[in-house]
Amino acid sequence: MGWYCPRGIWWLGFLLVLVYAAFGIAAHSLKDVIEPYMAFLGLASLLIYGGWRRKSVALILLVAVCLVQIVSWWLAIGDHPQWARPNPDTERLAKLFIFIAIAWWLRGSLRHMFWVWGLALVAFLLTTVVLPEGRESWLIGLQGERVGFGIQNNQHASMLFGVALLGLCIFARRFCWSGGFRRGRACVWFGMMLMVLVGILFGQTRAVWLALFVSAIVALLAVGAYAKRRYRVRLLNRKTVGIGAGLLLAAVIVTVLFGRVLADRALSEDQIIAQLLSGRLDTLPYTSIGIRIHSWVAATQWIGERPWIGWGSNGRELVIEHTPWLPEYVKTHFGHLHNFLLETLVNYGVLGLACVIGLMAWVGTITWRAWSRGDMPNDVALFAVAFFCYWLIVNQFESYLSFWTGIYVHNLIVAGLVTLYWRSPGDPRRAVENRLP
Repeated sequence: MGWYCPRGIWWLGFLLVLVYAAFGIAAHSLKDVIEPYMAFLGLASLLIYGGWRRKSVALILLVAVCLVQIVSWWLAIGDHPQWARPNPDTERLAKLFIFIAIAWWLRGSLRHMFWVWGLALVAFLLTTVVLPEGRESWLIGLQGERVGFGIQNNQHASMLFGVALLGLCIFARRFCWSGGFRRGRACVWFGMMLMVLVGILFGQTRAVWLALFVSAIVALLAVGAYAKRRYRVRLLNRKTVGIGAGLLLAAVIVTVLFGRVLADRALSEDQIIAQLLSGRLDTLPYTSIGIRIHSWVAATQWIGERPWIGWGSNGRELVIEHTPWLPEYVKTHFGHLHNFLLETLVNYGVLGLACVIGLMAWVGTITWRAWSRGDMPNDVALFAVAFFCYWLIVNQFESYLSFWTGIYVHNLIVAGLVTLYWRSPGDPRRAVENRLP
């Protein structure tokens, strides 16, 4: 079955997606206005014209998370009405499913997917130089100070730069050598790559550094395993040695230019880590790491009281505000737990976490299936693997999926993967679009 949608409706939906991608960071208040219209129109179109796609597991999971949030709120009203919110606030987890509408508007097109992803990347980078806070951050960063480019806080800008780095590395061949103007494309790619690398260094977010390191290793292992199985090549050859030498040279240059900043940031809490590994949590100072550990310990106590359905949509705030042994400084300056999975457990219990894990498992499964049957190119599948590792790690140290930045990234990336899975088996565009230069 084809991908039918009335032309006027599709153009309206796709234009909304383009505006969403372009202004998601620079003007997220505008994004918040567009978002519900784009999502509702896309969901309605899918249900009317979607054919077999209407049976998607994603829609079942969407209904499930809404029911879990409503039940959690209803039980919270009965158990602790003084703390419960006046409404179930179902959008907290439901927003993670906006990708359903975006995937529908992308219409199974690899070209549309890259337009949207590329637009989001360029818009983000321009935001860091066009807005006054962004320009100022570049200058302050040169002095060795940690900066956030005016985007939520320091960690969120670093997270966005990290996603950009994964995309630029994995899609480098497609970007630089696909079509004409190859030298110009390569120069643009090099400029964006330099900008992203410096942005990651200036953000000084250790979780992003760790996530990039792990995801790079996983991606290289995946490429090596695929090449050995498909082409019977040795893992150590002239090409891989050249790539390794290039990475080593880049690491040396970065160390020479920013070695002091990297060392200071990476080792700033080495004593805290040593104390943590020794198990002495009670006397752990309330540093960046210490605040996270203490809040996680407090969260486990609240989870133990209501493990199955949680405390409602404001559970994470209750942990911070009503745990008596947390200091006032933490209660005043923090309202979340810096860990999305832990926040989900506190808010919605095991049932809520099961829905989130179910979503992760489904996205992984459909990515594998789309790649296996030829609907997803190798580089997109590799990006999916690297992004999954990166996303899983960074969300253990900052609750990006509880903030607009993380929801924005999540929906754009997952939508691209889902739309390729939703392609019709007989779609003639697959053979042309999937071919690498």
